[in-house]
Amino acid sequence: MSERLKWRFIDSGALSPAMNMAIDEAILNVHSQGGTPPTLRFYTWDPATLSIGYFQKAEKEVIIEKVEEYGLGFVRRPTGGRAVLHDQELTYSVVVSENYPGMPSQVNEAYRVISNGLLKGFQQLGLQAEMVSLASEEEKEKYASMGSAACFDSPSWYELVVEGKKVAGSAQTRQRGTILQHGSILLNMDVDKLFNLLHFSSDRLRQRMKDSFLQKAVAINHVSDRKVSLQEATEAFFKGFEEGLSIELVPGTLTIEEEELANQLVVERYGKHEWNFKR
Repeated sequence: MSERLKWRFIDSGALSPAMNMAIDEAILNVHSQGGTPPTLRFYTWDPATLSIGYFQKAEKEVIIEKVEEYGLGFVRRPTGGRAVLHDQELTYSVVVSENYPGMPSQVNEAYRVISNGLLKGFQQLGLQAEMVSLASEEEKEKYASMGSAACFDSPSWYELVVEGKKVAGSAQTRQRGTILQHGSILLNMDVDKLFNLLHFSSDRLRQRMKDSFLQKAVAINHVSDRKVSLQEATEAFFKGFEEGLSIELVPGTLTIEEEELANQLVVERYGKHEWNFKR
């Protein structure tokens, strides 16, 4: 058996929304220069946060007063996709070169390869998870929505599902020949809160979207026969990524260069009103 390639593993714990996004970008930048190995990072959010996709119009899609009323953080991601409420979840990010051995050049195929780590993680928790190919329009339609701003409604080419419902929301960006894919592994979800944060043309439409969302998305503790803790999820997905990507994860920390760059990106980008509300 060939020796497994080593990746760095970082468990950052709970950080501010601006710092979480800044660290993801800092790791991408430093890795693109060959300064670090491929990296898997786990983190949570303090405070709970609404993040929006790079291309979203903040004021048009999000009720900012509600974000403040709930005491939530708010940040624009460097990746696409829609609004995500980061609360009772484990968030993961993967940074790896586009020319990593066995990494497909097509975005959707690379997504499938990386998400294999998620698939194995759900299976570690005893869930009957599967990767569904959305090759046909009919399958895409099944997991798509009528235009809701909520991220879990926005299907990629492959969807991770448990009992026919989506269990993880991920987004990807590529810069400097490097892939950053990050996403939410939901332990629980407050769908009422999420939909109260988003603009809809009418309350009726909001309710319709919420009902549609509940039929298509699910959290681990809604389908698990026992309550899964954050610690258990961390251990399961650590093993899942090792198995799913055939790698060895070596616990590590950020380099000084990554820390300095992350602090700079908080000040210049993710902590700034101009970035978060720029569209």
